[in-house]
Amino acid sequence: MNIAIAGAGLVGRVLALNLLRTRPDMQITFYEKDSKEGVSAAGFTAAGMLAPYAELETAESVIFELGQRSIELWPDLLKEIGLYDGYQQKGTVITAHPQDMGELEHFIRLLRYKVDTVGEIEDCNGGEIGAIEPDLAQHQKGFFIPSEGVVDAQRFMAFSVNYFERFENVSFREYTPVTHIEAGKVYTDEGVEQFDWVFDTRGLGAKEHFDDLRGVRGEVLWVEANDIDITRPTRLMHPRYKLYIVPRGSGCEGIDLEYCKECKLSQTTGYKRYIIGATEIESEDFSPISVRSSMELLSALYTVHPSFGEARVVNSETNCRPAFRDNLPRIENEKGLTRINGLYRHGYLLSPAVVEKALTEGIFRQ
Repeated sequence: MNIAIAGAGLVGRVLALNLLRTRPDMQITFYEKDSKEGVSAAGFTAAGMLAPYAELETAESVIFELGQRSIELWPDLLKEIGLYDGYQQKGTVITAHPQDMGELEHFIRLLRYKVDTVGEIEDCNGGEIGAIEPDLAQHQKGFFIPSEGVVDAQRFMAFSVNYFERFENVSFREYTPVTHIEAGKVYTDEGVEQFDWVFDTRGLGAKEHFDDLRGVRGEVLWVEANDIDITRPTRLMHPRYKLYIVPRGSGCEGIDLEYCKECKLSQTTGYKRYIIGATEIESEDFSPISVRSSMELLSALYTVHPSFGEARVVNSETNCRPAFRDNLPRIENEKGLTRINGLYRHGYLLSPAVVEKALTEGIFRQ
């Protein structure tokens, strides 16, 4: 088959990986409005957290179920592209300062109310937190969810490009925005091209079809520190924000130096890198991170551990995630065309399971 994938972001790449695993001879053409490296995609900005329990506070149960399935699917997908150390499932630590313990307790009660597997949420005192993460031992109470994990989002984007370039039957049409899609047809400023099947994974680029699609702004900071070592995703509960700290190792292992310069990742020897985020703003503003967000994120980070006061801010990223009014993903199928969109802030948590659902339950396989 001759396949077009409009949008080479996270969902488009996960989709192509699934297609090539079953039909390695399939002709696939990516259409992408930016470069094939995907550094402007929401999938590059993301922290890559796989936290179905933690998302249950504001999400529907379907998000939890799809997230559980994605956690099962991610390891094989990453092995397929040679990213053997790009997946970690060592659990999530959730804690709060003493004055915010009410927020933390309410959060956990809500999670336990929504899921039957309450045994997955472990109560921890200060000593138990310290046994899990020694650099968090000063926190007197918290919770540990052992089944949650994280994907190295930036390296997934880089390794997937290298993987696709091995296939002569996979091509990228870079800097070629798609203006319209119909069953079996892709329209660009250069004209219209015919395919056996078209997959629309453009995110916000698909507004010409979805009238209820909106962007939700997210902002992250990347910091490096040489005197603190947190090895698991950590959440800090607060009345105004829920800070997350996601460890990223020490450098861009497996990514060539030229790429690192392009994506502004440093190579500081001996430093540990962390992605810091919390913001969720109802806006399609792609401008740089605001002073307010920077101050709130960094001040919250400092309260997690004072050694973060000497950390270095090496990068900041902003992006807008595609979402519908109900904040749930949407799959539309007709002969010759499949649309996948609206993964909101759950891109890495949902994409493998949503793509699997689109391919197995739709008419594409028929």
